[in-house]
Amino acid sequence: MEINHKIYRIQLKHTFGISRSKNDWYDVALIYIKDGGIIGRGEAAPSIRYNETTERIASILEKPTDLPYDISERGKIWSFIQPQLKGLKSLEAGFSMALWDWWGQKIEKPIHELLNINAGIMPLTSYTISIGELDEIAPKLKDAQPYSILKVKLGTPEMDKEIIREIRRHTEKIIRVDANEGWEEDNALEMVNWLADQNIEFIEQPFPANKLEFTYQLKKKSPLDIYADENSLVSTDIEHIANAFHGINIKLMKCGSLEEGKKMINMARSQELKIMLGCMVETSVGITAASHLAGEVDVADLDGNLLIKNDPYRGVNVVNGKLVLSELNGSGLELNPKFKHLVQ
Repeated sequence: MEINHKIYRIQLKHTFGISRSKNDWYDVALIYIKDGGIIGRGEAAPSIRYNETTERIASILEKPTDLPYDISERGKIWSFIQPQLKGLKSLEAGFSMALWDWWGQKIEKPIHELLNINAGIMPLTSYTISIGELDEIAPKLKDAQPYSILKVKLGTPEMDKEIIREIRRHTEKIIRVDANEGWEEDNALEMVNWLADQNIEFIEQPFPANKLEFTYQLKKKSPLDIYADENSLVSTDIEHIANAFHGINIKLMKCGSLEEGKKMINMARSQELKIMLGCMVETSVGITAASHLAGEVDVADLDGNLLIKNDPYRGVNVVNGKLVLSELNGSGLELNPKFKHLVQ
């Protein structure tokens, strides 16, 4: 078994702005596990919000990864590799994806089948409209035309209402709002009540993660559901935050593996929480791997690959707004002919 990687710069179609940052590109780490003529592919898309960077990931990947002598079981390989990844959840996610992809191809089964998930019942995905100048909204909405649900980034108090008003000038599509921890307690309830009149479906992470009491108080009065993102990293967070939110957003880059993602689904169900499956800005490697969990969630926001110009792979498709996995084994990835000279 051989492990390789490549640092790959993904270029965005539009500047991607949220409450705390703006970016035109991101560097991700593509991870390859090879054995027996099979390549398993994974992706690490780190977020500085969680103190993870591509530089930290590269420093780990540049050192040889020790492998077990016995590679006959996927779980044993994972147990051997995971402790070497220094607790970086996005890197763990990348190795988890690559191992599941390799193993699924090896035994000729898709990942969702190995996880006992029904891929025949898949949700619609939203399409993200990031924060930017008001005159940038119309071009972004044009890109979003095939999608019936919009996820709109807010968290800039002086612009939030203007952003929604501008979008409503162009479309009456359902909107999901993500404040990315950007709101203040003083005007949050007034904002939620105003948004409820704008055909908004729910609010995601209104306050900083360390202001859980603010969210708990807002939930008691809010006419809209509130979902946790930055408060919902791994399964052990869920019981602690359940009273403050109506739902959680699961991202592989936060939780570290497909197994942990499925554990979070089960834990959220036990707490009677709604479940969103989300992503960072990623290639089709990360988005397709996450999509294998989508048959068990209520809401999908798996559009990271739709926001970039140079996706080197093809995997999950979106048909009439709905996620559709390929019939290939493992993750179900293929090289994009336009970029196949850049990746494996």
